[in-house]
Amino acid sequence: MFIPITGGSEASGVVITVRCPFCRREATFDRINNLRDWWISSYYLGQRKCPNPECRGHIFFIYESQTKEVKIYPPPRIDFDSRNIPEKIVSVFEEALACHANECFIAAGIMVRRTLEEICADKNASGNNLKERINSLRDKVILPKELFEGMDELRVLGNDAAHVEAECFDDIGKEEIEISIEFTKEILKAVYQYSDLLAKIKSLKRQNSV
Repeated sequence: MFIPITGGSEASGVVITVRCPFCRREATFDRINNLRDWWISSYYLGQRKCPNPECRGHIFFIYESQTKEVKIYPPPRIDFDSRNIPEKIVSVFEEALACHANECFIAAGIMVRRTLEEICADKNASGNNLKERINSLRDKVILPKELFEGMDELRVLGNDAAHVEAECFDDIGKEEIEISIEFTKEILKAVYQYSDLLAKIKSLKRQNSV
């Protein structure tokens, strides 16, 4: 969002309640000492800090008084549990989340596809292209068929994002990418995290149980 500072005036503080991009807690952010907000037309601009004493993250904000919409920088990312997922895959998927947070939706689609590539590589799924490698993955991991079908849809969306001539999707925007990210999270859970959860629940059983 571009707001030229050609006028405006100092303003009294507005209440900014958002999810912290650093500690990811929902909170009403504290004002920073001696820093006033700036008012331009219907917009308030300013800075805040996270009230969490273990965080104290610093953000910039733009608040639209008519719609009550708040935009912050750094922008918050979609939550993602990275436990037991290989570091290389986490790095690629985090980049997809960063692209989404900054509204770079085509780039996010490409990185979602790249996440699938990394999953296939980690599980030694072979093939001349991603479609063949996803088919090969069926012999490497046990997943519901719906997740494999979803992987193929994500492959196509990522292909559309990367190539101008591909036209399987009418658009690659916020809704398409958010659904893709949520589906990818479910794939990562199924491939890397369910077995760990099963092991934990089994460990809770009494040793002499039958």
